[in-house]
Amino acid sequence: MSQASFRVPTPVNEPVLSYAPGSPERAELKQTLERMVAERLDIPLVIAGEAVRTGRLAEARMPHDHRHMLATYHQAEAPQVQAAIAAALAAKPAWEALPFADRAGVLLRAADLLATRYRPILNASTMLGQSKTAHQAEIDAACELIDFFRFNVTFAEHLLAEQPNNAPQVSNSFDYRALDGFVYAVTPFNFTSIAGNLPTAPALMGNTVVFKPSPSAMPSAWYIMELLREAGLPPGVINMVQGDPAMITAQVLAHPDLGGVHFTGSTAVFKSIWRMVGENMPHYHQYPRLVGETGGKDFIFAHASAGDDLEALAVGIVRGAFEYQGQKCSAAARAFIPKSVWPKLCERLVALTGEIKMGDVRDFRNFMGAVIHENAFKKISGYLDYARSAPGVKLLAGGKADGRRGWFIEPTVIQSDNPKDRLMCEEIFGPVITLHVYPDSAYEDTLRLCDQSTPYALTGSIFARDRKAIATASRLLRHAAGNFYINDKPTGAVVGQQPFGGSRASGTNDKAGSFLNLVRWTSPRTIKENFTPPIRVGYPYQGAE
Repeated sequence: MSQASFRVPTPVNEPVLSYAPGSPERAELKQTLERMVAERLDIPLVIAGEAVRTGRLAEARMPHDHRHMLATYHQAEAPQVQAAIAAALAAKPAWEALPFADRAGVLLRAADLLATRYRPILNASTMLGQSKTAHQAEIDAACELIDFFRFNVTFAEHLLAEQPNNAPQVSNSFDYRALDGFVYAVTPFNFTSIAGNLPTAPALMGNTVVFKPSPSAMPSAWYIMELLREAGLPPGVINMVQGDPAMITAQVLAHPDLGGVHFTGSTAVFKSIWRMVGENMPHYHQYPRLVGETGGKDFIFAHASAGDDLEALAVGIVRGAFEYQGQKCSAAARAFIPKSVWPKLCERLVALTGEIKMGDVRDFRNFMGAVIHENAFKKISGYLDYARSAPGVKLLAGGKADGRRGWFIEPTVIQSDNPKDRLMCEEIFGPVITLHVYPDSAYEDTLRLCDQSTPYALTGSIFARDRKAIATASRLLRHAAGNFYINDKPTGAVVGQQPFGGSRASGTNDKAGSFLNLVRWTSPRTIKENFTPPIRVGYPYQGAE
């Protein structure tokens, strides 16, 4: 074993490629899209490094053309879930004992592979399977996941270097152990980078993982596993089991060796996981760590002085609400606009929204694709139906839904006179933003209303030129958002720059993209070595006068 001191490369955020006409990355991506559309994947489970096919098949289809099947994938039953847990536990001793440099080397190699040969593969599978445009796929499946791999290694290195103070004749140290048991990683459809980060962040710290990907993102999940395999991840460290979420989760949470849950998804599901863990506490060998990022009703709040920068406000609303069809946890879903700004802003918003092109993401002229599946389509359509008939609610732009070929929802702008209307409070998770116009004189009262009118606290932004107004918003909205933006849309957090997460009903706020998340996947042991141990029982105070 090498006795050299290992130092990781200094990470730099991965540059975002433009995919502009004539660029080499555009040509390569288009070729990869054509190839993937022409083939049909057969996606197995991955347990102990082996492909496992159960024959219980489900289909992965393109959201923007649901007639087209991209893949079939094999679904786990209870025996395969138990086998995945057993594989994770069997792989753990050797993986945890592996020097940090070797564990880090897997992620650093994965980052370099993704930055080169795997870049069009992950981007194309994300575009086709999750209906992301080329730009949205690039900032997610390529850049953010590369950043997670590289920055997490650096964060871990800094964490391992954090040690307690020594004293005369005493050496003290932290031994950063993996958690007891295994980690359960549950990932969503909307970010390929999250599907890559949730299992690998605990693995970097020596844990082994049972990974349940979203059934709506199976092609990209499969290629993540292939990427990690090629990067040198040993068998059993991350085991992929897809299938019925309720069955898989019940099997995993009932196991006595559950060490932690790394989750991104709905608030309701995370609450149910928390409840099941509580019910199973008498059976566990340890207290499981629960880390979750869940829902949001993210806001944009404009001050009267934002009227001086009207175009920035309008663009922030449109990009924040409609990029990736509003299916980002951080997407702008409600906005508070001062009355003095509203007439001109309304006109500009309607115009910008009307210019948005929507369709097949293989056509690079489109700004939006389809929502993820039929259930989402029906849910969002229900809100649009409500908006057409609710008192005090006005549809300003969009509002149409067409599911004949793909699950397409028009980008929709709604005005509500009632700031506590369900459109202003409930998570819709689609390309719908509801705006409430408030009197300029009620700025602080409306800030308090924004803070108190939903159970969520994920992201939000303030648009203002007046610095006092910005400071007031930052103070009154301090607990309303875990990621707070000034004169910017509330989306687009960058690893290493804006660690991501919120509190209240939005999650445990353990900040993916920072050392804070990695702390949750360690169980430190404190070690004291006394170089000159005492050789007498008594103490000086016991001496005679």
